[in-house]
Amino acid sequence: MSDAQESITGTGFASQLSRIIDGFILSVGNAISWLNVVLVLVILAQVVLRYVFGLGQIFLEEAQWHLYAVLVMFGIAYGVVDNTHIRMDLIYSTRSERTKEWIELFGQVFFVMPFALILFLKGVDLVESAWRVNEGSPSPGGLPWRWAIRAVLPASMLLYLFASISRSIRSILYIFFRRA
Repeated sequence: MSDAQESITGTGFASQLSRIIDGFILSVGNAISWLNVVLVLVILAQVVLRYVFGLGQIFLEEAQWHLYAVLVMFGIAYGVVDNTHIRMDLIYSTRSERTKEWIELFGQVFFVMPFALILFLKGVDLVESAWRVNEGSPSPGGLPWRWAIRAVLPASMLLYLFASISRSIRSILYIFFRRA
């Protein structure tokens, strides 16, 4: 746990809000992580059907892509909350904790939040469009309801936005209210 995460152990509203957001995102991430088991089973079924019985199934291939998409997209918010996301460690690692938190806050506010908000809004448009035309797979035997997989984009970006807000709260608490 970083110093910033340890600095939110107080009972103030901001630290409580950050812990609630983090707890929710970690719960969603832990639940979605079980899709890895489903993904392995789908891959196994596809391999057996294709190479043992000569029966490749398009819907199983598409299910793999969809499961990967869900895991990756929701994993983004989980990585921010769990502090395992990618950053420029070459620059970041040599700085003091306070400077790291300033860099983190700047990145969250000026890069992550606008990015997540734009993708959320565009994602809502994509889902609405796919829902309206009842979009399905263009492949014969593919999965129907393309809107369902498209809904992953706005849902995951909303979680990403909340994760970014929580991370920003932790940075602000560390920068301005850390008890020495």
